[in-house]
Amino acid sequence: MSGDKQGKKKKIKKSLYKKELLEMQMELVKLQDWIKQKGLKVCILFEGRDAAGKGGVIKRLTQYMNPRSCHVVALGKPTDKEENQWYFQRYIPHLPAKGEMVVYDRSWYNCVGVDKVMNFTTPEQWDEFFISCPEFEQMLVRSNIILLKYWFSVSPDEQLKRFKKRIEDPIKRWKISPMDLKSIELWDDYSRAKDEMFLHCNIDEAPWYEVPADDKKRARLNCIHHILTQIPYREIQPRIIELPERPKSNYERPPLTRENFIPEHY
Repeated sequence: MSGDKQGKKKKIKKSLYKKELLEMQMELVKLQDWIKQKGLKVCILFEGRDAAGKGGVIKRLTQYMNPRSCHVVALGKPTDKEENQWYFQRYIPHLPAKGEMVVYDRSWYNCVGVDKVMNFTTPEQWDEFFISCPEFEQMLVRSNIILLKYWFSVSPDEQLKRFKKRIEDPIKRWKISPMDLKSIELWDDYSRAKDEMFLHCNIDEAPWYEVPADDKKRARLNCIHHILTQIPYREIQPRIIELPERPKSNYERPPLTRENFIPEHY
């Protein structure tokens, strides 16, 4: 959450970006096959400021993966019951089983991020979180969950630029919430919250990895590349699939007038 300006680099060419991204997405499919065959449990957290680019990298990360064993978790506002549970409890049911990858679009770190800055939690709850979270994550790692944590860092100027684009674009306007607008006024508070979070929860068993994200394309490529380096895998040779011969048909379709077809506008 730091407001430090990231070093300016020449924008990556669109053609190179697409080429590199597709190659890595092919590797992700191989990685998923390996995870499934070896019964690995992979959990990836994406955190960061509003409009930092978390959703964009998650979309590219999971684009060609099998949704039956790669799940994206983006929880909404907690229910009354969830607000009275142990804080981590609502996230636990979504943790990966053997052969699965689970991607959290925001996670239990809401407690000391958004919830802390917006005063949705108490100082006592923050203190308890900083004690419990490292122990909780150590438990996950001991249970053989591969836990990766990524923080997407964006500068204040770039965040404002992205907010304006969302407001002006009818397709993206749904992404703007009152909380996003409030975050502009509370930039420093979010910065301090992130610093404190890193101080207590950047543990050896599950370190935080920061992703400079002012350049979306570079951020996506760098993050996906890093994920591929964190989980050793090998390509599994696919089984040979032969299409069977279609048998001669004796089926007769009923008259088309009995069926309802949509209007052909194109």
